[in-house]
Amino acid sequence: MKYNRTLAIWLTDLTDAIAANQFVRLALTKPTPAADDLKSVDARLITVKRELKLSFTYHYKTRDIVKNYTPDESKDVLAKLMEKSFTQARMFTLPSDNLLVKAGKDFTLTRHGATEKQVLDTSHDKPKQRLITTQDGAKAYLHALGITDAQGNVRKDAQDKFRQINKYVEILDGLVKSLPQDKPLKVADMGSGKGYLTFALYDHLTTNLKRNPTVIGVEFRPDMVKLCNEIAKQNTFTGLSFVQGGIADYDCTGTDVIIALHACDTATDDALAKGIKAGAQLIVVAPCCHKQIRKQMNQNLTGKKLENHSLGSALRFGTYAERTAEMVTDTLRALLLEKNGYETNVFEFIAGEHTPKNVMITATRTTAAPHTTARAAEQISSLKSQFGITAQHLENALS
Repeated sequence: MKYNRTLAIWLTDLTDAIAANQFVRLALTKPTPAADDLKSVDARLITVKRELKLSFTYHYKTRDIVKNYTPDESKDVLAKLMEKSFTQARMFTLPSDNLLVKAGKDFTLTRHGATEKQVLDTSHDKPKQRLITTQDGAKAYLHALGITDAQGNVRKDAQDKFRQINKYVEILDGLVKSLPQDKPLKVADMGSGKGYLTFALYDHLTTNLKRNPTVIGVEFRPDMVKLCNEIAKQNTFTGLSFVQGGIADYDCTGTDVIIALHACDTATDDALAKGIKAGAQLIVVAPCCHKQIRKQMNQNLTGKKLENHSLGSALRFGTYAERTAEMVTDTLRALLLEKNGYETNVFEFIAGEHTPKNVMITATRTTAAPHTTARAAEQISSLKSQFGITAQHLENALS
């Protein structure tokens, strides 16, 4: 790519500064109309797998996007950005600040006294501090569950699962710490499956938080229950056990924390209902499938009703109808929790590069004011009416 002469000098300053380990960072500002909603771009050096790269952060009006390029690739990237999208670029180096300004098709370059006194740390592959680690022999359960090999290293095909387990525990860590610390803690993991989270949470509660919990995994499949109880016994996890049964049949009396991750469709509602009726201090669910509400929307939002709906133009597309059903279902769940005295939060979790995005609903029991529960009831009624919903499993279970 052929560069404007002044722009070429500025780009040479960049490569020289990087080679001399004097480059700190750069910033592109003052966007042109052609930039649309791109407001600014920052770049700094990072090391990725022992290779030096410039990490560009594109700041848009509503989001940021990060892209990494080699120093040579970065020259073309910067040239295109300055020729089309920005009128000012400031490069911060240890000897000087190099300011490039564009007016029309012409560039001017001026050098000013350095404002930065040291280069930035380029390390990008720093080991993440995890709550569940493999650094000691007390993690034999991870090997039994197929997460680590015989040497205690995380298996290549289990890396995503290990990250996911740690993310779950990280979320639960902050929530559990907000609960009273001076009394026993009883936890029920509804639909515990192979027990990845159940074991990790018990490990965290006992090893890191020094609690003496009773943790119970509820699982319908007898073979999974047998396997998990054997692993718990092998690891002398005396406060951890697994029972066979369905979520709707389990007695949650006296349970402080209810967890249900990826319980399908209305099974999530069964777990929520159990937690609410038991007066659980904390309820955490990650819903999976939203068939009940989607079916009602398909049946009741048709013809003129769909045509006149505020979202009718979007709901006629299956993908958007599916997303809307998910949003409406989980909003109703959150509102029903609020109606019953819980402070709720709904958010996405797990980085997209590791596993698909998931939605998590967390609910902490509070002393809700009457007007708060009344407002939630009004919003539930309005939402059901708007989307043609005549029945919702959690609402029915609580009535």
